[in-house]
Amino acid sequence: MSVEVEVNENDLAEMVEQVWESYLDPEGVSPLIPTYDENQPSEVHSSVCITGSWTGHVVYASSTRAARRAAGAFLAMEPDEVSEEDMSDVLGELANIIGGNVKAMLPPGAFLSLPQVVLAPETTARYPSASRISGVYGLWDEEPVSISMWHSRGDTSSTTNTTNNNKEGAE
Repeated sequence: MSVEVEVNENDLAEMVEQVWESYLDPEGVSPLIPTYDENQPSEVHSSVCITGSWTGHVVYASSTRAARRAAGAFLAMEPDEVSEEDMSDVLGELANIIGGNVKAMLPPGAFLSLPQVVLAPETTARYPSASRISGVYGLWDEEPVSISMWHSRGDTSSTTNTTNNNKEGAE
């Protein structure tokens, strides 16, 4: 059984801003600049799956350079000191933090998976049974970053409260 989703684009944007200010840019000198381009390129992805009262994914996607910079900021390291393992751990944690915030806004009965991280081009990250319902898309020091929500199409009993057009395919 699924229920109506109460998380909209403004909610997601607020969650991303809180995470950005807390972990990636606490001094406020390098914000995520909105582009509203849901088709911007990405090279690395992390995601968590939400099941139960709502079924879908929360996905973080960015360029490798932005991911390395995020890992450096998160771990208080210089980006060139960040290993691939560090980058993978931080990307998973970012998806987990944002996914946990999304889950907290859903009705009881939602469960959050462990994060999955793909350090490969966008053609390897597909959600063929899901439609994008919301997203925050921007540039961080001229590098693409996006955080999006996807709803499983297999769950036809659910509706969403968004004003965005649904989009199928790769993130």
